[in-house]
Amino acid sequence: MCKWLVAAIIGLCASVAAAAETPPQGWLQEWPETDFSRTSISYSEIMSGGPPKDGIPAISAPAFSSAHDESRIGDREAVLAYSPPSGPARAYPVRYLMWHEIVNDEVEGVPIAVTFCPLCNTVMVFDARVNGETLTFGVSGKLRFSDMIMYDRETQSWWQQAVGEGIVGRHMGVRLRRLPARMISWAEFRAEHPDGRVMDEPAWNRDYGTNPYAGYDSSERPFLYDGENPPHGISPLARVVRVGNRAWTLSRLRERGTIQEAGFILTWTSGQASALDADNLNEGADVGTVRVTNENGEDIPFDVPFAFAFHAFHPDGIWMLGEQ
Repeated sequence: MCKWLVAAIIGLCASVAAAAETPPQGWLQEWPETDFSRTSISYSEIMSGGPPKDGIPAISAPAFSSAHDESRIGDREAVLAYSPPSGPARAYPVRYLMWHEIVNDEVEGVPIAVTFCPLCNTVMVFDARVNGETLTFGVSGKLRFSDMIMYDRETQSWWQQAVGEGIVGRHMGVRLRRLPARMISWAEFRAEHPDGRVMDEPAWNRDYGTNPYAGYDSSERPFLYDGENPPHGISPLARVVRVGNRAWTLSRLRERGTIQEAGFILTWTSGQASALDADNLNEGADVGTVRVTNENGEDIPFDVPFAFAFHAFHPDGIWMLGEQ
C-alpha cells in the first residue's frame, strides 16, 4: 500500500476519533465549568434523554417520618431500604425516586446519594465522599446506553449511574463506594424495620404513585438504546441480579428460590410489585424481592438491572446460567 494512502487512512481515523471526543458546542455553553478535555468514553455514546439539565429535579436533605405514620404507600409498592450501621433503617419510596432519580441525604454523618434510573432499573446507594470532599448530585438530562448520567454540583463532573464512575471532568475515573441497599415491598419494610423511617413526599407537583413508564417491562427494546443485545438469547428487558461482574437471571433465581454460588447466597421471595409495569405502582406484576449475602450472612451491594444494561456496562461479565 502506498505511503500516502497509509498516511491518509491514519489521518482520517485520527480525525474521526477526535470528532468523537469533541463535545457538541451546545454542551460547552450549557456546562461551562465541566472539563471536557478529560473523558474516559466517546462523546458519540451520549445522547439527550429529553429533559434538560436539572429538568428532573434531584432532592436534597429530604424530611423523614415514622413508617407507622405513612398511609399513602401501597403494601406491594417498592421502596429502597438502606440500613446504616446503627440507628433505624430508611425507606426511599420508588414513587418519589421515579420522578426525581437522585436523593442527596446524610445518614449518621455520612453523605449518601440514593439513585434510580428507571430505564435500566438500576437502583444504587453511594457514599458521596471523594477524597474527603462531599459531593451533591443532580440529573444531567443525558443518557449513555440508556442509563442516567449524573453530575456533581461541586466540579460539574459527569458520572455513570450504573457503575458509579466519573466519565467526564475532574473526577474522570473515580469510583464511588457502593453501600448495601435493596428494593423491598413497603409491607416487608414495615415488618422488618418496625422502628424504620420513611422519606416524606417531596413538595413538587408530581403524580406520585403512578408510573410514567407504564408497560416498559414488556417492551421489545430498551428506550434510547442502540447497543448490543445480551448474549445467550436473554431478553434485553429481562431482569438479572448483578453482583460485581456476575449476573444471575431473575427467572432462574425465582424458579429455585435460593442459589448459592461463587461465594454468594441469593434468595427470592414474592410480594414486590414491578415499578415499571402497571400505571399504578401498587398493581405491577410480582417481581419479588431479592437478597444477596456472603457466606457469613452479611449483606453485600447488588442490584437488579435489566439484562441489556448489565451487558452494556459489563461486556466481559460472567453470566451465571447454571447447568447448560
